[in-house]
Amino acid sequence: MADQTNAGGPQKTPILAPAAHCKAPEKPILTAEQQTKYEWLLEKAKTWTEVPSTQGKGGPLTDSEKLWLTRECLLRYLRAVKWKQEEAEKRILETLTWRREYGVEDLTAEHISPENETGKQIILGFDKQGRPCQYLNPGRQNTEVSPRQVQHLVYMVERVIELMPAQQETLSLLINFKSGKTRTNTAPGIGQGREVLNILQTHYPERLGRALIINVPWVVWGFFKLITPFIDPLTREKLKFNEDMSQYVPKEQLWTEFMGDLNFEYDHATYWPALTKLCAERREVKKQRWEAGGKHIGELEDYLTGISPNGVAPRPEAPSEDPEAEGAATPDTEVDPKELAEKLHAVKIAEEKPAVVDAPIPSVPASPEPTRA
Repeated sequence: MADQTNAGGPQKTPILAPAAHCKAPEKPILTAEQQTKYEWLLEKAKTWTEVPSTQGKGGPLTDSEKLWLTRECLLRYLRAVKWKQEEAEKRILETLTWRREYGVEDLTAEHISPENETGKQIILGFDKQGRPCQYLNPGRQNTEVSPRQVQHLVYMVERVIELMPAQQETLSLLINFKSGKTRTNTAPGIGQGREVLNILQTHYPERLGRALIINVPWVVWGFFKLITPFIDPLTREKLKFNEDMSQYVPKEQLWTEFMGDLNFEYDHATYWPALTKLCAERREVKKQRWEAGGKHIGELEDYLTGISPNGVAPRPEAPSEDPEAEGAATPDTEVDPKELAEKLHAVKIAEEKPAVVDAPIPSVPASPEPTRA
């Protein structure tokens, strides 16, 4: 799927990859203590068989939930709670319950589509560290306050995660509070703002790389002042107000409405199906690789995105080509069919090419201690 324009006209679909000169920074190597805590949490996660629920939605852990429990997912929760392993376990289990009860995987493009008809949320381009950019345009608000408005944000965050390139696990949030044609007050209500903030901090920890906010009116300043006490200090450091966004996003992938050079025009009939198709393709590739790798909890996200040929499962050694080598198969040597099948399966995995790159909302209790988004 290629980027689409209209005979040299404006961009109308998502951009597939970061600019060539934009790359994610190297991830820090875990200390011995951190590695021990991760291994403790991983072993705990492998024992989970049921997702608890007080709303009748509990039941066995599904394959999609196991796939969600990647190595990097466990590490994100550990970092968010400052490496308190029991707290990380508690938080992940709470998120699994929330995802079930909120119906994260049940939110469909068709259900969310009316919320995005004006392009009030757009996933477009990547910043200088390879983070996908999610644009919020409150001035394009087209619906009244409802549970679906918050579901819209959750749905789009899930899509931007699916579009993250290899070696990247955070996003850039770009917010333009410029007034729209029919909407001058672009600040969300305090109640809705706190609900969204709680969801993002509690259930999407360590996902915010940077938030770039422009055209902030006094009403919005007041809103931020009110919710600041609920924002983790390290998260607040990621917020940049009224700065030159081209410092953080290459101009060729920065929308002109945010002072960039990218000529983008939101056409819902073109953009929405293109985004839906692209995300479905990326999702299917990851699912297939996860299954081929053995369907492990704690799988590597770099393996799922295709940059690494191997996952967490150890690969059997390839058969020796030397007929004199010990254990080599010869016409007089029996071959264990099961062992041969496993070896061929491992070779198939190694040769894979990288992937081209309305129910009311249940009340969510406020987190007792803000954690990093």
